[in-house]
Amino acid sequence: MPVTIPEKEKPCIEIKDLNFSYNNNVVLENISFTVKTGEYLGVIGPNGGGKTTLIKIILGLLQPQSGTVKIFGTDINAFAEKALIGYVPQRVSQDIAQFPATVEEVVQSGRTARLGIFKQYGPPDALMIDNAMSIADVTHIRSKRIDELSGGERQRVFIARALAGEPKILILDEPSVGVDITAQERFYAFMEKLNHEYGLTILFVSHDIDVVAHEVKCLLCLNKHLVCHGAPREFMTEAYLEKLYGKKIKFVIHGH
Repeated sequence: MPVTIPEKEKPCIEIKDLNFSYNNNVVLENISFTVKTGEYLGVIGPNGGGKTTLIKIILGLLQPQSGTVKIFGTDINAFAEKALIGYVPQRVSQDIAQFPATVEEVVQSGRTARLGIFKQYGPPDALMIDNAMSIADVTHIRSKRIDELSGGERQRVFIARALAGEPKILILDEPSVGVDITAQERFYAFMEKLNHEYGLTILFVSHDIDVVAHEVKCLLCLNKHLVCHGAPREFMTEAYLEKLYGKKIKFVIHGH
């Protein structure tokens, strides 16, 4: 049965009473929050705080010990339309930098989630692949090999790959790692465009607290527990950041 996509502001991700452990080591404890359709959410927290684990649970790659995860109102274990979630994993562009594939071939591979492994690409698929490359502004390099691109260009290619599946939610794990400052600025402008003009719900993990707080509309602070969830201006204080990272960390918080 096809998933009914809720209108803007209605929940698209619902997490309730989530708990997860690795070998009796608690990673996430009693996590509850909701992401609204069309939201632009940043996830921050210390290393080992559970950020990537949370993303993998939302994607259905890990099973929590207890609690529920719903995508568009459907329990993650029964959610069949996985193409509705586009995912760019941590360091994917660096790891695949030497892979002998062109930009177009990489973006085309993102269509598989929508089609299934054994179906042939048709004209509608070619149109969506072209559209994804156009949105990500990589059409002009479609014939280049991945190993010929800069970090910023590869970043856009793998976002185009995710877009080729026509997602409604885009999840990115540390998307700006290994990318220079100029490329980062272009990246965040691109994320804003995807969110504002195309209505994508965006959730991304980052270690760059200051940049994330200035870019996203909503912030989720995670350190095994949910430390805070809401507008960045409400939580970018020394008291909250000490609770998140510890008192030994020195913060330089720029003006908002």
